[in-house]
Formats: sequence, C-alpha cells, structure tokens
Amino acid sequence: MEKFMTLIEINAAAEYIRSKTSYQPEIALILGSGLGALADMVENPETISYKDIPHFPQSTVHGHSGQFVIGKLKGKVVMIMQGRVHFYEGYSPSQITFPIRVMKLLGIEKLVVTNAAGGIKRSFQAGELMLIDDHINFLGFAGNHPLRGPNLDEFGTRFPDMSQAYDREYKDKARSTARQLGIPLHEGVYCCLSGPTFETPAELRFMQTIGVDAVGMSTAPEVTVARHAGMRVLGISSITNMASLDGEHQASHEEVLEYGTRVAAHLKELLLTLLPQL
Repeated sequence: MEKFMTLIEINAAAEYIRSKTSYQPEIALILGSGLGALADMVENPETISYKDIPHFPQSTVHGHSGQFVIGKLKGKVVMIMQGRVHFYEGYSPSQITFPIRVMKLLGIEKLVVTNAAGGIKRSFQAGELMLIDDHINFLGFAGNHPLRGPNLDEFGTRFPDMSQAYDREYKDKARSTARQLGIPLHEGVYCCLSGPTFETPAELRFMQTIGVDAVGMSTAPEVTVARHAGMRVLGISSITNMASLDGEHQASHEEVLEYGTRVAAHLKELLLTLLPQL
C-alpha cells in the first residue's frame, strides 16, 4: 500500500530538527549526486543525520551522505540536504517529498535544487551546467504524483498552478551572475523519469522529440511540492554525462559522480555568488 505522509509525521520531523539546531534557516539547498562538497563551506555547521529524524526516509545511494548541514553561507542561514531519496529506492512520491514539507514547517520559503542529469541537447557537453527553465514529470504522468492522496490544506490548494514552477526572478539572477562570473550556463527543460536504469536510445530519441534537454531521476516531485506550498524555487542541473541516442556510449553511476565532482567548482562558485541575492 502506498505511503502518504501525514501532517503529524511532518510536524514530528520538523520539531526534532528544531530541537537540534540553534539556527533559523531561510534558504534550503538540495545537493545532487557528486555535489555534496558545497556543504563543507558552511560556517559553524550543525549536522543532523536523516536516520535520527522521526519518519525521515533514508538515502541508500552512493554519493548521497544522508544528512542536513545547517549554518551560515555567504551571510545566509542555509539548510543543506546532502543527498536525497528517490522513487527507485522504493519510496512513495509522498516520502520523496517529505523533506520539502518539513522545510516549509521550519519556516523556509526559498529552495535551490540541484541534480546530476544526462544531457540530451546536442549543444551540451558533460561537465556543464543547465539552468532549469521548466520540467516534465513523467512520474506524475504515470500516476505517481507527489500530491496524490489526501490534500494537506495547511500547505496548499488541491489544484496548484505550475505555470511558473521555477521562479522567474531567480532565473534572471542566475543568468546575470553566470555571465558576470564567465561560467557557461545553458538553459533547458529537465525531465524526471523513475530510474534506476539509464534510458534506452529509443526513450532518449522520444524525449528529444518532445523537447527535453536533460534527463534525471529526481527534482520534479520536490519542486512540485515546494510550489504547492508557495516556496520560490531555483533549479540547476549538472550535465554529468551525455545521453547516447545511438547506443554507442554506455552510461554509469561512476561517470555521473566523476563529472559531478568536475562541475562542482563552477556550481559552487555560481551558488555562492547567487545566495546573497536570493
């Protein structure tokens, strides 16, 4: 039976975190595969392991540390998720997005979400960044929508608008900051699939046909629930491998982690310069 997280469970997790930190975070950051190093720059950090938080889903993927890091970064009090959970790990969409609702109850109204993604657009190269302009949530299309089940009116309406899933002002700031820093920043549509397999060439050609620029296994459910709760969202993908539309190149998680580490320097510089502007 599908697990729908309740307000009581969300409250319990938020209260536990509140009791373990002296900070009041204002911005949350979710760090994808190979991108966890940004958390090392947090000043006077307080760490909370997911395994200690009531009802909190546990990350099982290599490259995802499985903890919150809370502290100051560029003058902002941030709450960083080092690692997330995914649908392919066996969690329900409600469990995947549980952390977002916990963040909302902690008073966080701004979310920066990152991920490792496969590049589909031919002008992209592995090791580059893509500003997420919009997304296609195939998980939701297939019925595995994160807002399926009882609506929690405390967070938002039953039928939320998603016409501006990614905040326009934040996107403008990201573009101008990237130009200022001389960091190449592509823009495009991110597509969320369930995983854990990488895509077949036929699937990739289909996605290319419908306007997908990068593909991954996360982000869209989290952004959907954040927008349901009225949070402002900025999304950036690290293009960690180029999807093989002809089947000549075999993708691997090791490659994703390797390129995630390579692109981390640019992503770190971009986010550190952006944070004070959010």
